[in-house]
Amino acid sequence: MKNKSNLGTSPSVPTYKKLEELLRKNILNLTPYSSARDEFTGDASVFLDANESPFNPPYNRYPDPLQRKLKEKISEIKHVRAENIFLGNGSDEAIDLVYRAFCEPRTDNVVAIEPTYGMYKVSAEINDIEYRKVLLDSNFQINVEELLKATDAHTKVIWICSPNNPTGNLINSNDLVEILERFHGIVVIDEAYIDFADQESFIYRLDKYPNLIILQTFSKAWGSAAIRLGMAFASIEIIQVFNKIKYPYNVNQLTQNKALEALENVDQVAKWVELILHEREQMFDQLSQLKMVRHIYPTDANFLLIQVENPNEVYKKLVEKGIIIRNRSTVSLCGGCLRITIGEQTENMALIEELKKIDK
Repeated sequence: MKNKSNLGTSPSVPTYKKLEELLRKNILNLTPYSSARDEFTGDASVFLDANESPFNPPYNRYPDPLQRKLKEKISEIKHVRAENIFLGNGSDEAIDLVYRAFCEPRTDNVVAIEPTYGMYKVSAEINDIEYRKVLLDSNFQINVEELLKATDAHTKVIWICSPNNPTGNLINSNDLVEILERFHGIVVIDEAYIDFADQESFIYRLDKYPNLIILQTFSKAWGSAAIRLGMAFASIEIIQVFNKIKYPYNVNQLTQNKALEALENVDQVAKWVELILHEREQMFDQLSQLKMVRHIYPTDANFLLIQVENPNEVYKKLVEKGIIIRNRSTVSLCGGCLRITIGEQTENMALIEELKKIDK
């Protein structure tokens, strides 16, 4: 017999399960590991508590396990309380923590849009969780009813990437609100590309939706993919759960230092975003003139998804010239598609020149 649907009673009267009902029982009852830096915070002149070496300062000391200074700075910039912030080793750590916190292996399931970022599915498989895909429509938007029909009493999480990868578009905000108000479980909105979109982040709705988790990253607009720093924003209770089950020193000191440096250059990041958006427009115009390009999809991200004739051949010829883009032609709804990240002007023009040669 089919399980009872896991939907709310009405979009106008949201009903949410208590966090303890959503959490795995072993996580709810878990006593977290207590590190030396958890037990003492503050200033001291002699540290003999953590079995660290006395040599090679400052790298001989364990980093702050809760990244307090970094969260305070992010709080100032994002206008979100520090207690609502989790920092991880890339957004992938937060993705994995969602599964480990809420999803019982071989019992629970999650629902996600398709196509979308591949790590949601990979992490589900690693954690032995059923992963249910719901195709987007021809405009790469959600059919809310179809998405909610895919849920049942064992659906703990809905994954939505907006702007979406690899399609590039924002998901309709009214649809996101409807899902947040009708679904009993956790809704994760991955906003890795939100800095390139002309829409306000959903982090400013955290107080309204206790079931909401927002993911953002330093890898895109902040130009810091190498430091591997992801951000999750959620209720204080959910953040406390993440802190409870994460590895003690999950964000190293080098990453924390580089992130603090980046956060001192907010104006520079804004200029980078402006330049990328300008180049995106130029690339759109240049690609539109190529005969091989059948369609260029609207984008709210730092990349373009284009449909071309003979995508495998185009991809191969570009590789031979040392130009690497992403072949997405085998992805659902993306037949014939290549994904092009917006680079510097010289990189973008190098790509266009090679495509012109192939287009002859």
